[in-house]
Amino acid sequence: MGGEGCQKIGVVGAGLAPPPLAGRGTACRAPTKITIMTTQPITIHSWPKAILHIDADAFFASCEQAIHPELKGKPVITGKERGIVSAASYEAKGRGVERGMRLFEVKRVCPDAVILPSDYETYSLFSVRMFEILRRFSPDVEEYSIDEAFVDLTGLRRTFHGSYGDLAKKIQDTAERELGITVSIGVSLSKVLAKIGSKHRKPKGLTVISGREIHNYLSKLPVGKVWGIGANTSEFLKKFGITTALQFAGKDETFIKRRLSKPYQEIWHELNGRSVYPVVAEPKKDYQSISKTRTFTPPSEDEVFIFSQLSKNLENACIKARRYDLAANKLIMFLRQQDFRDTGVEMKISRPTAYPAELFALLREGFLEIYKTGTLYRSTGVVLAGLVAERKAQFTLFDDTTRILKMARVYSALDGLSERFGKHTVQHGASLPAKLQVQHEGERGDVAVRKAELFKGENRRQRLGLPVLDIKV
Repeated sequence: MGGEGCQKIGVVGAGLAPPPLAGRGTACRAPTKITIMTTQPITIHSWPKAILHIDADAFFASCEQAIHPELKGKPVITGKERGIVSAASYEAKGRGVERGMRLFEVKRVCPDAVILPSDYETYSLFSVRMFEILRRFSPDVEEYSIDEAFVDLTGLRRTFHGSYGDLAKKIQDTAERELGITVSIGVSLSKVLAKIGSKHRKPKGLTVISGREIHNYLSKLPVGKVWGIGANTSEFLKKFGITTALQFAGKDETFIKRRLSKPYQEIWHELNGRSVYPVVAEPKKDYQSISKTRTFTPPSEDEVFIFSQLSKNLENACIKARRYDLAANKLIMFLRQQDFRDTGVEMKISRPTAYPAELFALLREGFLEIYKTGTLYRSTGVVLAGLVAERKAQFTLFDDTTRILKMARVYSALDGLSERFGKHTVQHGASLPAKLQVQHEGERGDVAVRKAELFKGENRRQRLGLPVLDIKV
């Protein structure tokens, strides 16, 4: 039988060549059913940029396990001083423990849980050392949070004689060897994709997403799981049939610009492998707002005590604002009840300021508006909003400029004392009850090891930058 009766079978697929055609005089075989993936890569450029995202696994609990090796493999929980779970090890998470859970609920689902007070000072020291490890590999490190960072690895393959995946593995191994904690890492062309990679497989995950593989990771990822896309935006996108990250990335730019605001347009570019968000190595100095909150245990209905906590929030927020030479145009405050319901108020400030003495009267006015007698409160919070550079704050005809300049000198002296002897060495009388009334005591009364065991020459405010290590001989 000649070749004239044979059909020509073409194969469509990304990067696949069609099979050779049957020649004249060859036998015509029955066609074989072939299943071929026809999804096209989002981009064929493998590594125009290489951004790494590192995320420490169950960071606070892992730090405790690193300091106390006898706790490795056990369900460890921090947050004893607050009465709720601040962090939980993966062993505890596997038993049903979740962040924010009350401790009495923890004891019900995980009776053998090891519950510890939070040791934020030591966690901060672990964080500093993790960032120092990252800077050995690249100078471009952005400290995103206490346990997360972005690193620009672009162009470093030749320096370290390996692929970006090999480089990420070296970083992962170094962190585990030197800190005793595990980290999950994602490497890709942009920050958003790198963060998707670090969340892909935890704990101790390492996911490298090159340009040609982006679509494989986005195809089953719900669009609401993309960094920067919240529940409301996710529901909005569903109205257009967009439920996965790949469907979102595959939309044409005209649709994105017409339907979505700039932040989501930037995320769309990032998902398509175009780096929009740079890795910012310099410490953050510009803020739109500064917030300070305080949770206290046990909850209180004492008006004087609750206002003092709010005053301390205000002092802390103003200290940070002055550190960056910022002044606020708006003051926001809130009280959180024991049932987690919030009540807040926002007030306009007559002149941009970061001096608590100018704001206490306004704070008191707002407090009396939202405080309810006989109600149990568990936390307070203050937000300084509408921040501007302090040097740009203009005096009005009605301002007492002499008084303001004297106040500036006073707070400059206070900041100098705080830098030398520790924060709140000198503080306002309105905040004093919060300092005098002991919190987190009673049945949860123990404190973190680092606070209980001081080195020679240390005091509560002046400390060495060393975590306590319990060494068993």
